[in-house]
Amino acid sequence: MRNLRSVILDLKLVGGRIVTMDPRRPSARTIGVWQGRIVGLDDDVADLPAKRVVDLGGAVVLPGFVDAHTHLSWAGRGSRTLDISGCERVEQVLDVLRGVEGTGWLEVAGYDHRVLDRPLTAADLDRVSRGRRVYVQDLSGHSCVVNSAVLAELPAAVLAPGAPGVLFDADGRPTGGLAESAQTAVRALRLPYSIDEIAHDIGLGVRQCLAQGVTQAAEAGIGGGLIGSSPLEGAAYLRDPLPMRVQLMVSADLLRPVAGHADDGVPRAMALGLRTGFGGDRLSIGPLKLWTDGGMMARTAALTEPYLTGGSGQLQDDSELMAAVILDGHAAGWQLAVHAIGDRAIDFALDSIEEAQRRLPRADARHRIEHCGLVRPDQLDRIAELGVVPVIQPTFLADNGDDYAAIMGPERAPWLYRGRAFLDRGITVAGSSDRPVSDGAPLRAMQFMVERTAASGLAVGPDEAVSAEEALTAYTLGAAYACRLEHLLGSIAPGKLADFAVVADDPRSVAPSRIGAVEVLATILDGEFVHNPADF
Repeated sequence: MRNLRSVILDLKLVGGRIVTMDPRRPSARTIGVWQGRIVGLDDDVADLPAKRVVDLGGAVVLPGFVDAHTHLSWAGRGSRTLDISGCERVEQVLDVLRGVEGTGWLEVAGYDHRVLDRPLTAADLDRVSRGRRVYVQDLSGHSCVVNSAVLAELPAAVLAPGAPGVLFDADGRPTGGLAESAQTAVRALRLPYSIDEIAHDIGLGVRQCLAQGVTQAAEAGIGGGLIGSSPLEGAAYLRDPLPMRVQLMVSADLLRPVAGHADDGVPRAMALGLRTGFGGDRLSIGPLKLWTDGGMMARTAALTEPYLTGGSGQLQDDSELMAAVILDGHAAGWQLAVHAIGDRAIDFALDSIEEAQRRLPRADARHRIEHCGLVRPDQLDRIAELGVVPVIQPTFLADNGDDYAAIMGPERAPWLYRGRAFLDRGITVAGSSDRPVSDGAPLRAMQFMVERTAASGLAVGPDEAVSAEEALTAYTLGAAYACRLEHLLGSIAPGKLADFAVVADDPRSVAPSRIGAVEVLATILDGEFVHNPADF
């Protein structure tokens, strides 16, 4: 960079309490921005002219939050989809659906079998469907309820007696409740969404992020798999300029056999050999995403010991097939993002990653386990030894801690979505939301990491509590590290991108119970105010 004395800054932020997350210079009062980058702090830029000077009036500036695992298009679609999350009885649900006009698929969000008086069934939906195909999405994203019109279109093998993921009544007939692979078969009937629809929903999801101070998000699975909306959905991220940074995790379904040179050792890859790292600082390709089990809400996360309510969950596919994807993805140079919530799935993920590294050692592969929800004590050292990054969602326990603790029991509840045990072993913890499965607000997630208290007041694994500084690190430097972007994001330092969250108070100094309530006053990307309710 040229001599700063000759620079006219694009933006100078003054009068702020700046938390840099950089141990070499932990705090500052002034930030200078030029061409989207931080060029200096305090005295380095104090005397430089600027096109715009903003006095923050004592507000706190944090590095822009990084959400290492989210679903922008799903979140946006959910915000405009009929929602039944406030219902407590099946008849209330049906009353809501009776009032909906239209043709084609009727999609419904917010279903939670745990809070209704009984599970919803196809027979219930048939009473209000009026010939439409009805798809009711569970909050977790891992299960659904459909009406008879949808069941009639599914392949016979999906609904065969004893088929995985299908609920049957006492007479052996499908009830309409479907999970995992059976749900995927339903989505195959509905998909694809159009690029215009997906782009619109991405915009809605992006606005949610910006309002919460999130400037970088990792979209956790496009093009296929459990979450994909279209084989063309990557184009939706290119349709309109993005007002935030997005890293796309590509579904492992998109790997195809390739006839590369034998010395390359790459049996399967994406077209042209594209992989983690392709793109720029606004839109890039991140990890290869694959799913190994289900979720806690749906009771499909794969456990070594059963849920106290019965059942041990399930792996998503044949273990040899899933292991082959991990081996091939690693060989092709991908960073891997392996969805594994239950401890049995985590065993599988660790075994597969270890075998991949044995066959083809890669320094700093930085493979990730998405969710890493139930981690036994004996798995902690393996995670550290393999350099795996757990990408956690603390808000799951803030919202569902009572339920999860009840189905795990007192011995296993402290193993849920760990914090302290990871950090004590030198493991980098990455914060994320899994939006819209949970509230996306990083500050609310940080509060749980510090308090380890569910909304009801139940303490869930209190020994896993971390400090407010450590919680903030998870949503800045830790999440940036998981996305391989720590050289650009996660701290406020010269040379890094000028992305900031301006908040009303320092989350490290307020009472833990107030962290989640700290107001986001503005969000800045590349030195531009992209969310500015405080009207700076």
